[in-house]
Amino acid sequence: MKNSTKGSILMLSALLVFLSCKDTIKKELALNALFSDHMVLQQQDEVAFWGVYNRMEKVTVIGSWGEEEVTNSDSNGQWSLKLKTPKAGGPFEVRITTQDKTITLKDVLIGEVWLASGQSNMEMPLEGFLPNEPIDNYKEEIAAANYTNIRYIDVARAIESSPASSFAGQWQVTNPQNANRFSATAYFFARKLYQELGVPIGIITSTWGGTPVESWMSKEKIANLSEFSQELEALDEEKISVFNDWFAKFPTSEIPSTPEAWSDLNLDDEAFAQVDFDDSNWKSTQKLVAVEDLAVTSTDGAFWFRKKIMLDDISSDYTLDIAEGIDDMDETFVNGIKVGSTIGWNTPRSYSIPKSVLVKGENSIAIRIVDTGGGGGFMSEPWLTNNKTKAPISISENWLYSQTAGFRGANFLLFHKNEEALKNPPVGIDSYSLDSHTPTVLFNGMIQPLLPYNIQGAIWYQGESNVGRHEQYLKLFPGMIEDWRERWGTDFSFYFVQIAPFSYGNELSPALRDAQRKSLITPKTGMAITMDIGLPNSIHPGNKQDVGDRLAKLALANDYDKEIVASGPLYKTHSISGNKIFIEFDHIGTGLMSKSSGLLGFEIAGSNKEFIPAKATQIGNAIEVTTLEISEPKYVRYAWKDYIAGTLYNKEGLPASSFTTE
Repeated sequence: MKNSTKGSILMLSALLVFLSCKDTIKKELALNALFSDHMVLQQQDEVAFWGVYNRMEKVTVIGSWGEEEVTNSDSNGQWSLKLKTPKAGGPFEVRITTQDKTITLKDVLIGEVWLASGQSNMEMPLEGFLPNEPIDNYKEEIAAANYTNIRYIDVARAIESSPASSFAGQWQVTNPQNANRFSATAYFFARKLYQELGVPIGIITSTWGGTPVESWMSKEKIANLSEFSQELEALDEEKISVFNDWFAKFPTSEIPSTPEAWSDLNLDDEAFAQVDFDDSNWKSTQKLVAVEDLAVTSTDGAFWFRKKIMLDDISSDYTLDIAEGIDDMDETFVNGIKVGSTIGWNTPRSYSIPKSVLVKGENSIAIRIVDTGGGGGFMSEPWLTNNKTKAPISISENWLYSQTAGFRGANFLLFHKNEEALKNPPVGIDSYSLDSHTPTVLFNGMIQPLLPYNIQGAIWYQGESNVGRHEQYLKLFPGMIEDWRERWGTDFSFYFVQIAPFSYGNELSPALRDAQRKSLITPKTGMAITMDIGLPNSIHPGNKQDVGDRLAKLALANDYDKEIVASGPLYKTHSISGNKIFIEFDHIGTGLMSKSSGLLGFEIAGSNKEFIPAKATQIGNAIEVTTLEISEPKYVRYAWKDYIAGTLYNKEGLPASSFTTE
């Protein structure tokens, strides 16, 4: 007993020594990625600095403009402080010093800092989504993008189930060599501010295409709004930890960030295209459907489809057509030979198959599809046509498929590189859907790490992924604005873009646009209206110059006291007299005007709410709407279509928002 007790005491003593040593483990001085060379700090403010260092040790931050602050790290090695900044200027240096290390940040500017966030229309770079969706005049714009006082830092894509403290990114000085990757909307916004204010501009871009607003909100705010309770319950840390351990078994490959890199994408899966590849263990589908409707591990990533076809006549070339395209990109092989590839979800595919590639009898077709977000896969039925006989052959049935890779944050997980792990997933992985559409995950990974970096305000372009859920959006979107302001601890300005007209095909987008208009009740917000720049067949209009300019006008008028008209007309009120409805507007500027085509797009309805086209006439700075078919009108609306070109403007050239009084 005595020896046992003595042994226990020795073990306890050793444990205490270990824990004591563990508490004094040195932490190297480290900073958030926001604190680096070329950074921009908000002028005339007390800006936050933070990082990690040894626990309970002194950290000093010195600005070369003459300010210095000292703090001590806490028991976890975390430290933070606030440093006063002067009027805009620079370049300066900032030194962060400790007893054993100094980090010097060089070429630091003081100016105006804005956060730019949202989905693909904010993500869309200055060159556009080449080759099919370029930014207007992108070559000239990139060549002229030489602004040493405009800086940007892009937050790398990151999906996190809980709030993260860091991100990958680096401040860039805007020049023709890197401007092609700068968010086009954010660039034109920054350029306008710089031209008008003459002070350095810093832009933090945090974007992810095809994402809904709920992905950008904190768990606490969504819970307070009583939304997505099931999804929030699924964010169980213990379960997610098990899934993450399983995902860690697979090699990774970085997701490309340029069209050139996408064209050269190598997932080490070229064997899947070969004629003799053994696909006997692949799953089968009778009809080609969206990848979301197939038995896959992750709905975003790379997917292979294979099929054998019989051909008796190979005396001529053939053509493979997919009229409505593939979402998002593909590489297509016949008998192991690549016959075509396309980047672009809204681009029809038509690939010529030389007769020299074909054999009489059995032929192999293999298609690799990469879906980067949202719906993905075949947008319509594929057809094979004999170029000589013009006989079409349907090949939409009985395909084999397998997922090569899935998305995890900024990387592909190469599922095919560990087939044993793929065969033994953890329980529940089949219903696991932690992706960019999952509520809270982008807030956790791409907004939380920015807190509490001082910003003047935020610009936002998102909403397309919430079309069809306008009533919920009217609750979520103002909630997200409140959420961010609460997290930053400041009531910063928030300006957003009303989604542009586009042929969604369901006539539900006008209600989403109206939810955005109604969100203007939120204090210190403004809306850039884009009723004149939409495209019927592209959800990504190339005219981002006007978008950035209109967002900048809102900031210049409201944050920088410039005497300018910053918004297009917004519905204010209406009155009814007989069979006429009179509409009044806010933000009319120096007056209302219409395009040469006249005032089109107005409709009225009686109590049955059945709208019909109506005649609209400008009466001073009001609009009179009437039709002989309705003697007692009750409701009026304007531009209530998925795609429509606006006709009502103010004389400053800014378009009116669509609206309904229903």
